[in-house]
Amino acid sequence: MATVMQKIKDIEDEMARTQKNKATAHHLGLLKAKLAKLRRELLTPTSKGGGGAGEGFDVTKSGDARVGLVGFPSVGKSTLLNKLTGTFSEVASYEFTTLTCIPGVIVYRGAKIQLLDLPGIIEGAKDGKGRGRQVISTARTCNCILIVLDAIKPITHKRLIEKELEGFGIRLNKEPPNLTFRKKDKGGINLTSTVTTTHLDLETVKAICSEYRIHNADINLRYDATADDLIDVIEGSRIYTPCIYVVNKIDQITLEELEILDKLPHYCPVSAHLEWNLDGLLDKIWEYLDLTRIYTKPKGMNPDYEDPVILSSKRRTVEDFCNRIHKDMMKQFKYALVWGSSVKHKPQRVGKEHELEDEDVVQIIKKV
Repeated sequence: MATVMQKIKDIEDEMARTQKNKATAHHLGLLKAKLAKLRRELLTPTSKGGGGAGEGFDVTKSGDARVGLVGFPSVGKSTLLNKLTGTFSEVASYEFTTLTCIPGVIVYRGAKIQLLDLPGIIEGAKDGKGRGRQVISTARTCNCILIVLDAIKPITHKRLIEKELEGFGIRLNKEPPNLTFRKKDKGGINLTSTVTTTHLDLETVKAICSEYRIHNADINLRYDATADDLIDVIEGSRIYTPCIYVVNKIDQITLEELEILDKLPHYCPVSAHLEWNLDGLLDKIWEYLDLTRIYTKPKGMNPDYEDPVILSSKRRTVEDFCNRIHKDMMKQFKYALVWGSSVKHKPQRVGKEHELEDEDVVQIIKKV
């Protein structure tokens, strides 16, 4: 492991020494690709013998969505979990009070949201320091990440945590790169783009691909992509997660500072100890999770508004709804009656392809 760490450090040093200009773009692209490969090796050790790949925090996924609290030690992650969920996670004024992952559940607008209180991470977590690897591997499974920051500590902590998470292939508040990458059997590397590219040229692309031993591929850029975007697509193990920066302990700063913090995007100032703005935080979590609530209506009865079926906004067809209830339901599915904003008539007959909206009421009609 030490050799991989050493290689990573050497490459990072070389990248820091290299000037950024057109002549060195090709070389930097190569270094970035090497770095991404080494990082992946750190995450999944390739050795055959020995123990497993480092024990994670085994937390069973429960509820409709999973939210992880990530941050440096002693920024108030456990207090936040206690206040939001009523679960007890030990709180003390020294660092590293929480040593494993502690789950709690919030029921909010009918959805069960699992909150994970992860141990504090330290700088260098992406290179395996502290419990960093397990913390960040657990963070990869979350639908939304809350980065908890301390209002009285320097704001540079935000950059450090982002760097740690990005080193592990978690991309915060970003969309997947809009470029297609297709391997083929022969014909070399073929680069086409629909826009003028300033970062990538054929040489750089060839250098990156050769690092991954890919010699024949079609690459089509639909926007001005960087070398990092191309590496993300080739690696393919990147996770694009929404993220909220929760600034805790706002009771210890002035109003002027608070107004500046409030203008920043994706920010949510709170005070966990005094329970300030926790409702605002829950609203924001709900907005970023982007969930869709669907109410069920048994035949001849009123809709059940107590217990909605929760779907992700990316997969919310009638078929997804049926699979969420039971996997055999689609075999007996005839059509569905829908009331709500996704249809013109109340009720309207729809097939399994129909996209549902938030708070629709659905009644499934089965084959006789």
